Amino acid sequence: MDAGKAIFETVDKLRQRRTAPLVLELDLTEGLTEGPPADPLAALLSMRKPRLADVLSGLRRARQDPRVKALVVKIGGNPMGLAMVQELRQAVIHFRASGKLTVAFGETFGEFGGGTVPYYLASAFERLYLQPSGDVGLTGVAVEQRFVKGALGKLGIGYEVGQRHEYKTAANTFTQDRMTEPHRESMGRIVESITESLVAGIADSRRLDPGKVRELIDRGPFTATEAHEAGLVDGLAYRDEVYDEVKRAAGEEAHLLYVSRYARGAAVRKLPNPTADGVALVHATGMIRTGRSGRSPLGGGGAIGSDTISAALRAARRDEHVKAVVFRVDSPGGSYVASDTVWREVTLLREVKPVIVSMGDLAASGGYFISMAADVIIAQPGTLTGSIGVYGGKPVLSDLLEKLGVTSELVAEGANAGMFSTTRGFSTEQWERINAWLDRIYDDFTGKVATSRNLSRERTHELARGRVWTGADARANGLVDELGGLEDALVLARKRAGLADDAPVRSYPRLNVVERLRGPESSEDKSAALARIRLDAWGPLARLSAELGLPAAGGPLLLPSWYVIR
Repeated sequence: MDAGKAIFETVDKLRQRRTAPLVLELDLTEGLTEGPPADPLAALLSMRKPRLADVLSGLRRARQDPRVKALVVKIGGNPMGLAMVQELRQAVIHFRASGKLTVAFGETFGEFGGGTVPYYLASAFERLYLQPSGDVGLTGVAVEQRFVKGALGKLGIGYEVGQRHEYKTAANTFTQDRMTEPHRESMGRIVESITESLVAGIADSRRLDPGKVRELIDRGPFTATEAHEAGLVDGLAYRDEVYDEVKRAAGEEAHLLYVSRYARGAAVRKLPNPTADGVALVHATGMIRTGRSGRSPLGGGGAIGSDTISAALRAARRDEHVKAVVFRVDSPGGSYVASDTVWREVTLLREVKPVIVSMGDLAASGGYFISMAADVIIAQPGTLTGSIGVYGGKPVLSDLLEKLGVTSELVAEGANAGMFSTTRGFSTEQWERINAWLDRIYDDFTGKVATSRNLSRERTHELARGRVWTGADARANGLVDELGGLEDALVLARKRAGLADDAPVRSYPRLNVVERLRGPESSEDKSAALARIRLDAWGPLARLSAELGLPAAGGPLLLPSWYVIR
């Protein structure tokens, strides 16, 4: 009898839990991951981070779910890219418009440091609380570029680089000791454009005059009390006090549930037909290189291998159940050849079915190259894109080697056989070949931009020259079609393909366990799109790392490396 009663009570509790009101919860202490893990190592490193796509889909479903009463988000100090923040902010605003409560809580928005972007995200919520001991580091936006030419010179390292054109500043870290005028002009406009977006968003959400927001930025950072008095936060409270208020508003019987768990649970309950027509979502995250995707052991994150991503695009093109493709690009660029390989696959795919590019935080240089052939390009106002240009060169280590007592001799057959040796500079004849190479790549890049974006070559050159644009400015100049995020791209893809509004979206390619374990039969097999663990080194110092015995990768289409202080 007692056992039967216990079973009944357990079943009753489960029933109540399935029908009880929900408070969705999101912890951004560790940030978000952009897409599905590309390899087992990436999966391990991102285990505690929710996926952006899961959060977006969860919030979209929750808007129509009567069980969901509120959303509470803890915003931590782990920095997220501005475009990702804008994507999440947009989702919160749409959720809030459905009439449900939204609450943001932060222990601090910049503890003795900048916190402008985290605060910008928090400002989108209906109620915003700060721990009494916290701060609001609303200090504005700054871009800091470090130059190592002087340090390299003291070591005896020179750098010989050619670039197309004056705004292509990726190598300036090594070749200059200060910003050139074009470099400063470009950075100045980026900072200005980002500030415009931040000010407009904070002013609208907090019901403040934009001029007042700029005044507050110049006065920041703020203590908790000062932030409350200035109307930047709604109250000062600890976590338990915030959660108690949310539960009172939602009902004492309400249950907490992480947004990503809610999204996955809703997807499982729906159980769509695995062969139903839908949209393929293909992610391209990291630097671009030839070959297979991999991961850097030097902290550089993952890389997009042209073989891997091309196989995914080919598989999507040939899958009769894929009616449209959303190509999510978050890349600073890399190899020109690899970028051109992916561009070709996007071009072929577009001939068969709609291709919508959704840009993440970065889609610049090579990242723009692989995006430009799509039917529609969508970016956030804070996306960094463009950088249509090229550079190439090498470090020259002869003086360093001499200081170290290292000598080298070259035996070669062919006038230019040793031109890429780092023990000597380029000759006049070799510079002619380098410049011809740079001119050819720049001409090809800008020609394809002109064709893809329906621009004249003259106008394309004005927008190119290596200049980086924010998504907002890229939209104004015709390099981007629309401002928005991943959810907007998915909606448009369904519409272009004539699919229902709830047609399934599948990260592509979808592989079962057997397909993941076995090797591909050929380059046409969709399992060829599976990234493997491959540890390499790449980045601006890739060639130098190769001199030190490390494997190198990289390329001439790369976004400059600078430091954004938030």
